[in-house]
Amino acid sequence: MEFKVFQKELELQSRGWIPTFHDVSKEIVEIVEASGVKNGTVCIASHHTTCSVMVQECSHDVDSFDLEYLQHDLLDIMRKLIPDYTEEGQYRHPGPVHAQFGRYVNEPGNFTSMNTDGHLRSVFFGRSETMTIKDGKLDGGEFAHVYFIDWDHVRARHRQLNVTVMGTTEDVGDRKWNNGETINTLPKFSEEEKAYDERYDRYKLR
Repeated sequence: MEFKVFQKELELQSRGWIPTFHDVSKEIVEIVEASGVKNGTVCIASHHTTCSVMVQECSHDVDSFDLEYLQHDLLDIMRKLIPDYTEEGQYRHPGPVHAQFGRYVNEPGNFTSMNTDGHLRSVFFGRSETMTIKDGKLDGGEFAHVYFIDWDHVRARHRQLNVTVMGTTEDVGDRKWNNGETINTLPKFSEEEKAYDERYDRYKLR
């Protein structure tokens, strides 16, 4: 059975001033198809520490911030957990050494290091997602879309998303576990646990 690895990089432009949600579903589907992998996985990973990857339903409705409603709901929750960086000293990071490092690597100003909210949100949310490939198709269910989220909104940024497809170019046979029988994960009580208790009698209505 042949095992194959196929890698591509997506180049993206974030707008700044508010977190950017990039819908990259079409590109991920095209990369999976171009890979020639029939059965395996695709890892979709951010190249950046202030960005995340999300697999979620498309919300369709878009507000005046160019965010789908579900995306803005998520942003509202993240803002409650990790408020936007709006004033100097709001967070411990960045300290003076890190600010100096920013100047050393030719950042345009100290303000570009005031993205602590983006770093913390990406830690909470995660920087990658892995999805299954079945019979040459991305297995996202009926409604899944893939989004690259840039939480860093101090300025417009050029971003990169890394996509790695791994798997076999051959069929894998029957996937059904235990002949496809539905697994019952609910509690199963023993006869002793279900036994009659005389104390029930005192609560009888008649």
